[in-house]
Amino acid sequence: MNTPELMTNRLILRRFTPGDVPALLAIHADEQVNTFLPWFPLKTMEEADAFYKERYEALYRRKEGYGYAICLKEDNVPIGYVGVDGGESHDLGYGLRRDFWHRGIVTEAARAVVERVRADGMPYLTATHDVNNPRSGAVMKRLGMRYAYSYVEQWQPKNIRVTFRLYQLNMDGEQDRVYRAYWETYPEHFIEEGV
Repeated sequence: MNTPELMTNRLILRRFTPGDVPALLAIHADEQVNTFLPWFPLKTMEEADAFYKERYEALYRRKEGYGYAICLKEDNVPIGYVGVDGGESHDLGYGLRRDFWHRGIVTEAARAVVERVRADGMPYLTATHDVNNPRSGAVMKRLGMRYAYSYVEQWQPKNIRVTFRLYQLNMDGEQDRVYRAYWETYPEHFIEEGV
């Protein structure tokens, strides 16, 4: 697992580089984009540089998981990110600059990453979204992920109470597998009807 470059019809998916720090700031400074992300908005180039080093440089050095910059082919400048955690959850996460929303870019990027991790032998993926962010859940459904359960977490570092929906995609034929760590960790958990 080392984030090999991927191409789609419109996109280049590649590693972030130190030269992408201004683009990372543009992605993560927008408070509306940040609403459903686990970290606070970035405010300075220094914060963006530290974010790059902590999140991406360290990831590429460890070779655990996948961390992609989403770039349009025409300029190869990051407008978002998509990645899969190398831990037990195999958590799929993504984000996109607001001026590129509603164009199917995240679905296109995430689909390519799903195919890559499937080819690399990852047995399953999970993804979670805040119940107040149903568009993220729609991306998960378009990728073929299925709703498993919901749970309530006091989300850090923002220290807010969030109800998450967990989706899962089993890629190794074990269709009944459910990643239960969040169910077992958070006492307030349940299955919603009609999700």
